[in-house]
Amino acid sequence: MVMQKGPVTTETIYLAGGCLWGVQEFVRHLPGVLETEAGRANGTSNSTGREYDGYSECVRMVYDPTQLTIGRLLEYLFEIIDPYSINQQGPDVGKKYRTGIYSHDPTHLSEALAWLRSQKNSDRIAVEVLPLTNYVRSDEEHQDRLKRYPGDTCHLPKELLQKYKRCS
Repeated sequence: MVMQKGPVTTETIYLAGGCLWGVQEFVRHLPGVLETEAGRANGTSNSTGREYDGYSECVRMVYDPTQLTIGRLLEYLFEIIDPYSINQQGPDVGKKYRTGIYSHDPTHLSEALAWLRSQKNSDRIAVEVLPLTNYVRSDEEHQDRLKRYPGDTCHLPKELLQKYKRCS
């Protein structure tokens, strides 16, 4: 039996990678991820019941930084996105499907920018890196959608969505 020596330090980051159903299903299986929640980043409203307000579909992710670095998280994200695509991932088209990394922690943002700048063709990468100015939790029907309704689909193949699934 492994004994924990104290409370786990957690950090929170918000990832946008197109349709949030697939992003949430993918990231919830990553090593070090403790919690996910579907939501909307950086819109102007505090409600999901309004017209589009500039948000990007995102996943709030709570993770253990001793198990997952920002650089490694971006490597994982690049497995499921086209980092050069602007306002589109797969068949999902529109500004709400843009890719991005959002955080209240400036260190997350500087680490993300440094990692992106170190990539080949970094001048073509369309992933925005911004402070989180507003977050709204998505309606219940969108929470863990592909886990609750495995017959539903997104543009990502199931094998990729569950590539890092740990046996329970």
